Amino acid sequence: MSLKTELLQVIAGKNRGLSVTETEKVNILTAVEKLEDHNPNHNPLNCPQLLNGDWRLLYTTSKSILGLDNIPLVHLGEIYQCIRTDATKIYNIAEIIGLPFLDGLVSVSANFETVSPKRVNVKFQRSIVGLQKLLGYLSPKDLIKKMETGKYFPPFDFNFNWGDRILGNNNSLGWLEITYLDETLRIARGNQGNIFILERC
Repeated sequence: MSLKTELLQVIAGKNRGLSVTETEKVNILTAVEKLEDHNPNHNPLNCPQLLNGDWRLLYTTSKSILGLDNIPLVHLGEIYQCIRTDATKIYNIAEIIGLPFLDGLVSVSANFETVSPKRVNVKFQRSIVGLQKLLGYLSPKDLIKKMETGKYFPPFDFNFNWGDRILGNNNSLGWLEITYLDETLRIARGNQGNIFILERC
């Protein structure tokens, strides 16, 4: 069994990390570290053709992402991270499944700056929260296309820079390190110590 297959097996059925025990977390981390040691692309940011595109989240340790499943009467649907290397942009999109016609969406976009062959600094720029129907949401690609044209999505479409100026903090800043990358799988680690495992859509 390959290390990649082993990792995919240990995260299977874990609902992105929502259904995982402490023992399973340790086993997953061990499998992640083994695969990271055999990264076929040691300088992933020098491989834009592999990095670019739309990725679906398979597993994460991020409490902020998994916490979206705690909203009453809804549960977490698919989660995507879409990378546009030419524009140095990252789009995080979480689908929220609710009552009929009340499916929601949380989207955060960011600019990134390459600071090493593995790491990018990330500055969050914009967040959109709303009902999929009211936003006219069809797919991640369609939403990103509309965002890139400058379309505004009321009522909850706000700029992180504005919030930082009001609050006097730097919550919009972070970094992401890509520790494994091949044609179909990507592993990344964030500045808060979280792990993200994603597959190409």
